[in-house]
Amino acid sequence: MDEMVLAALKKWPDVPACRGWLALDGRGDWYMRDDAVQRAGPFPQSRGSPVRHDKLIAFIGRNYAADAQGAWYFQNGPQRVYVELEVAPWIWRVQAVPGGGWAVDSHTGLSAHYQQAWLDEQGRLFLATDLGFGLVHSLDMDAAADAVDAGAWVCQTLPFAQMPARFGYRLSPAATGA
Repeated sequence: MDEMVLAALKKWPDVPACRGWLALDGRGDWYMRDDAVQRAGPFPQSRGSPVRHDKLIAFIGRNYAADAQGAWYFQNGPQRVYVELEVAPWIWRVQAVPGGGWAVDSHTGLSAHYQQAWLDEQGRLFLATDLGFGLVHSLDMDAAADAVDAGAWVCQTLPFAQMPARFGYRLSPAATGA
């Protein structure tokens, strides 16, 4: 986390958490969800406004983490802003590496190391990595399919409804009172 965030946590340790105001979709895009958007329905039914400011996106990414109960959040200074997840806490970008192999990077720009591949009942490809569990970005399915076809990634199947419990994350901290 950013040093200024850590300093703010020390200075103001008891700031109440924020729930329902930030969301991450299945393509790695962040959404701000004000009161009206939240009243209109849960994420992703009611998305909110896409975050487009590059420096804010980078700040969120640098200060993105999970608590002990698997609820993901953005530490905004002293305030923990819990994130509504459409699919998973990480969205993976995949590309072939010259000379062989595949690079896996998160929607926040962190490099990850492949551990397992999983398919849900909709045919979506998920990866378990050293950083955690996430969905392969739809634009990167050609590269991911090459990894599967080459035998580098062996897919197992699991219904989507079982993935959060299996991989220790919560889709909606607001709904579950994280």
